[in-house]
Amino acid sequence: MQKVKIPRTVDPAKSAQKRLDYQGIIQVSLLKQIAELTEGVKRDAEVTLSFELDEQRLTVISGKANVEVDLECQRCNQNFTHLCEVEFTCTPYYNEKSEQDAPEEYDLVDLNEYGELDLIKLVEDEFILELPQIAMHDESVCSVKSNNLVFGQLPDELLEDKPNPFDVLKNLKR
Repeated sequence: MQKVKIPRTVDPAKSAQKRLDYQGIIQVSLLKQIAELTEGVKRDAEVTLSFELDEQRLTVISGKANVEVDLECQRCNQNFTHLCEVEFTCTPYYNEKSEQDAPEEYDLVDLNEYGELDLIKLVEDEFILELPQIAMHDESVCSVKSNNLVFGQLPDELLEDKPNPFDVLKNLKR
């Protein structure tokens, strides 16, 4: 399959009227935000986008995308490859009325000053939302095992009787 670049911006209303579909890639060099938030982007993002009008005559952008990124495991501090796969359905935000008319399952996306949608930003934002909050290997692959971690018990030297700092307040209460 030939790698075709996804256009940077499109007019979503015109694309929806023409029922356009895009299938291609977004180059690694254009995925700057996700590169900053991860340890690096491994390959170009594969993207499929469809523009159409729904029953309410709203412009609908639906898409799928995937990319591989390197993340740092928070358990063992080693890098590992994570596959970000996203599916999304959104509609452009024009005004308050478009926000009220949009069904709950559609995300609202902002247009630029020319009324165009930045497809690279849209896909990249979806990737960022899909990143795990705490990046970790699968436990079977990670070099640090969960049975090596200590939870809930303090060492004996910390359990020695120490004066309570609030004992002074007992005297004031009397």
